[in-house]
Amino acid sequence: MQYSDWLPLYLEKVSNACEEGRLAVDYVHAHKTKIGFKRVRKSVGEFWTPLGNVHFNSIHYNYESALENPRAWTLLIHEVRHLQQGVVTALSVHGELDAWQYEFRAYKRLINTPLHPILEEILSLPLSWDRTHLHCARGLMQAYAGKAIASIYCLYIPCTKKSSFCLYDDKLDTIYYRQPYKNIILF
Repeated sequence: MQYSDWLPLYLEKVSNACEEGRLAVDYVHAHKTKIGFKRVRKSVGEFWTPLGNVHFNSIHYNYESALENPRAWTLLIHEVRHLQQGVVTALSVHGELDAWQYEFRAYKRLINTPLHPILEEILSLPLSWDRTHLHCARGLMQAYAGKAIASIYCLYIPCTKKSSFCLYDDKLDTIYYRQPYKNIILF
């Protein structure tokens, strides 16, 4: 199968799967999002780029498997959610929790069976800016997907200050913003 044959079929499958899928495909069309395949580390199923592209991990998916696997459909929903959030929010635990909940609620409806208990617990968390909820969410995501997932590198809360550099120190539970000639410590 050629890419040009596969892409419309895949987008149609995602769009017909659920309302979140239809909205994700509408976003892909409206923003001319490119979808492709790249080989990356094994812990990644699909990923987004700051340029607005989405890529399946070719270790796990190919044209045929992406067409038939509901998990591949909801992965697009997850990654498009990150593109909708914007880079700053998408690189926070809050953004990751939002995307996981959005994706797995859709996936649960598609497969019509209970999810892994950790995923059920993630779905039960409130989507808020409360640091205890975000800390719990990060721990649950790591427990389910392993320590290699991106959320361990994410800030709990997005850096929204106009700054040239932002660093999260987990040991101190502090976010440092470094601006020229000045350090600002928050939290």
